Amino acid sequence: MKVLMPYFKRYHVDVTIAMLSVIVLVFATLWQPRLLQVVMTAIIKDDQQTVFREGILLLGLAVLGIIGGVVNTIYSARVALGVATDLRSDLYAKIQFFAYADVEKFSASNLVVRMTNDVNQVQQIVMAGFQQITRIPLLFLGAFILAIVTMPEQWWVIIVMMAIILLATWIAVQHMTKYFAETQQDIENVNTVTRENLMGIRVVKSFVQEPNEIKKFSHASDQLTAVTAKIGYWFSILMPIFFLTANLAVGMAVYLVGQNITTHPSYLAAITSFISYLMQILYAVINGGFLMTFASRAVISIGRISEVLETQPSMTYVASETESPLAGDISFDHVTFTYPGDDQPTLKDVSFNVAAGAMLGIVGATGSGKTTLAQLIARLYDPDSGQVKIGGVDVRQIPEKALRATVAYVLQRSTLFSGTISGNLKQVRPDAQASHMRWAANVAQASEFIERLPQTYDAPVEERSQNFSGGQKQRLAITRGVIADPEILILDDATSALDARSEKLVQEAMDRDLTSTTTVVIAEKIASIIRADQILVLDGGRISGSGTHQQLLQTNDIYQAIYQTQKAREEGVK
Repeated sequence: MKVLMPYFKRYHVDVTIAMLSVIVLVFATLWQPRLLQVVMTAIIKDDQQTVFREGILLLGLAVLGIIGGVVNTIYSARVALGVATDLRSDLYAKIQFFAYADVEKFSASNLVVRMTNDVNQVQQIVMAGFQQITRIPLLFLGAFILAIVTMPEQWWVIIVMMAIILLATWIAVQHMTKYFAETQQDIENVNTVTRENLMGIRVVKSFVQEPNEIKKFSHASDQLTAVTAKIGYWFSILMPIFFLTANLAVGMAVYLVGQNITTHPSYLAAITSFISYLMQILYAVINGGFLMTFASRAVISIGRISEVLETQPSMTYVASETESPLAGDISFDHVTFTYPGDDQPTLKDVSFNVAAGAMLGIVGATGSGKTTLAQLIARLYDPDSGQVKIGGVDVRQIPEKALRATVAYVLQRSTLFSGTISGNLKQVRPDAQASHMRWAANVAQASEFIERLPQTYDAPVEERSQNFSGGQKQRLAITRGVIADPEILILDDATSALDARSEKLVQEAMDRDLTSTTTVVIAEKIASIIRADQILVLDGGRISGSGTHQQLLQTNDIYQAIYQTQKAREEGVK
């Protein structure tokens, strides 16, 4: 409740109306049997005037109860929907400020389930809560008192019925709570399998893995079905127990009234009211049991939501609205970095300097730490020790807006958002005009295909940018990185999908139009960084060599081996 209270306060008027309307509904529900007893007594006495008067009151009370129920449902729904909407928005906003490591800790599919399924569970319990949480105790207490007042000698029938029902509910809740926790995890597993399959559908098709993927999904789905079925079994047992107990209680009450009708003739009119109160008690207990069951599931969901909301980002920025970019020089001073959960550092005691406006090339074997080094420049992670400086300032002391205005990062795996080409470009530069877009697209060699599209820069980008080829997506991603004209541009193997001619044209355009930009190029092909002012050779997280292409050919064995391998491959192709 601590998590939800601030949200309830935002809707305090709706909450108040929902609570007052449920009190009206409970009053109408409880007083109807009482009036019915008066009517029955009047019928036995053949008192037509009383029957008419009390009948009118009975109808009015029914109308009042209907109005109270309708108002309660409307305002309970308003509160539940509002709380769920705000909670989902706050979760999404919180995730946006997570560090990259925080998102990886939870995983994308896990966060999606928390924002959708878990929030839906909270919405349902809030809706049920404002409809039942006040109604159940008032209805139970009122029906219990009025039942005893109506037929005092039958009090023990009520107690026995309540004891059996509460015992059955307690046993069921004890078993079902653990299944609800398993259900949430199984939903995550199903989502993960589905997401991986759809994102990797080309791989699945290429290797004819459809049967295996179906088996994998079926296994995850069967686990969810098995747990859900166990919950269903308990519900299927509970309901017959509840109604059997209530019917036995009603039968016992009727039997006892029949045995004592001569000594208590007033019970003939009271028995109908007594049975109504018994059923109201049953209704209150059943709904209370179900509310406890759903609440146990919602508590798990609230805990999962709270875990996200209370997680403090592992990376924070200095408080400042400064957006001015820094100079483009880069410095690593004895930097060591280890990924969360890893035992061995990925980068070990790395030191180097790059002058503003220079081109830095980074090569090395897979897993040598090339991408990690680039991510530290963009501050997607912070080093364990040492300093990463931009413009002479430790990146941990640079305001976020200033850092993003200074550094642009283009990934090998080009991620474009659904919408339009211009919408993707304006993510980096909201005020971008057509001239800015054309300039950046010319640098990235993307204008040649953009200009052929009917809507040019307003052309749609479909989900996962599936309406563009790999090379087109990379050129659009480079365009997005270039349009801000950053002081530092990181290309993490960003031209891997381009043919040799297109890559050469991109390099030449950057040399021509980004003369003051420091360019960090991570590449598998030495041809991509052969013109770099400085090349770093990474090996096992350490710098094994630094210099120009010609210097490394003479002094670094690893660089020589990579160059000779690629040269032999090119000559073999020829």
